[in-house]
Amino acid sequence: MIDILSHFMKEHFPNLALRPPLFYSWKFAIRFEISMPSVQHEDKNNLLQIEERMNRIFNYVFQDTDELILVTDIHCERNNPFLQKRPTKIYQKYITDKERRRKLQHRVGPSVFLEDGEDDEEMVTHRFALSCKKSDVRYKPLLRALSYEDFPHPCQILKGLYRPGIDIYFVNLTRNMIYHLYDDRGCDVIASRKEDLHSLYEELNDWMLDDDREQIDKLFK
Repeated sequence: MIDILSHFMKEHFPNLALRPPLFYSWKFAIRFEISMPSVQHEDKNNLLQIEERMNRIFNYVFQDTDELILVTDIHCERNNPFLQKRPTKIYQKYITDKERRRKLQHRVGPSVFLEDGEDDEEMVTHRFALSCKKSDVRYKPLLRALSYEDFPHPCQILKGLYRPGIDIYFVNLTRNMIYHLYDDRGCDVIASRKEDLHSLYEELNDWMLDDDREQIDKLFK
């Protein structure tokens, strides 16, 4: 599955490394504001907005019949013992089909944040990948957990550990799009073609991050 992901990226997103920030790394991209700026995370209205926005955007990107890859990257030191088994719990908790979970693939390599020519033997990225469909993923609680990753909450995935970091990507193999909720503040959606983002741009224009609005508008106007 990781090989399928690599082939998909080379074919549809050539020369793009799957790492944040996707919005600034790919020409066809939209960045959405998810939470309310300058508002406490636990504010009731803020939590309602987070839930509405991250789930509605997700449902724009993924249809029920789409083939997708759920990718989890854990960034840590090579000898971090916590991550030897822990990341698979993401799939145990949020993937409904036990037989499908058996197809989970894992690969560890140099940190995805290293630039060409850089060398750091201490930092690595554990990449987990699973082929599935939207109906296989309990995506609402998973997205909620990601939105809480920087805050003390029972659903935190890494339980507040400082050094490891996590990125989860939903890769749509059918529509050639990628959804990345990078934290509670925002979400990047990229596509191999500009046309595939046009409905998102039109329908959810008010949710775009104002700091990047000018760049996004130039893409579509």
